[in-house]
Amino acid sequence: MSQPLILASGSEIRQVLLRNAGLAFEVEKPRVDEETVRHAMQAEGAPPRDVADMLAELKAQKVSAKFPAALVIGCDQVLAIDGEIFAKPETRDEARAQLEKLRGAQHRLISAAVICEGGRPVWRKIGVVKMTMRDFSDAYLDAYLDRNWDSIQHSVGAYKLEEEGVRLFERIDGDYFTVLGLPLLELLWFLGNRGVIET
Repeated sequence: MSQPLILASGSEIRQVLLRNAGLAFEVEKPRVDEETVRHAMQAEGAPPRDVADMLAELKAQKVSAKFPAALVIGCDQVLAIDGEIFAKPETRDEARAQLEKLRGAQHRLISAAVICEGGRPVWRKIGVVKMTMRDFSDAYLDAYLDRNWDSIQHSVGAYKLEEEGVRLFERIDGDYFTVLGLPLLELLWFLGNRGVIET
């Protein structure tokens, strides 16, 4: 019997990506105070990629402690621009402010994935994508927020590339799956090598 696979994330898009790739897995949401960890690491001057990596590892470890025989996938995504890290917008006004800062500029999306087994990391990948937003009008920004707020309020940077958010961009340098929050190709390669999935 194949080793159980657990996704330690409530992210719908990550579940869709794994399901579409033909993986059988369970979902177990970890209880991690992401905001406290993020603020503490930023106060210590940790780079954004380390923040994403640490949060992904903490999520995987938390669930792995409960299910030591399984391979547990923990994930986190961080948006960084000019040394600042964005969190998910809590209000429509905050979403607008984030998009105003991103407009006409380049930012980085950093997606970390860590797999734990028996409470210990056995694999990790940090993917980085450079995202350049076009200089869209204020009128489009307001109309975009009106149409999409219900969906984007759960997304860092207030956009989803798989939805209307793609219209905000003029250039994307990097892996599409990393943009969606999961370095999928590298993850599948590892699972194939471990014999969890057919290759």
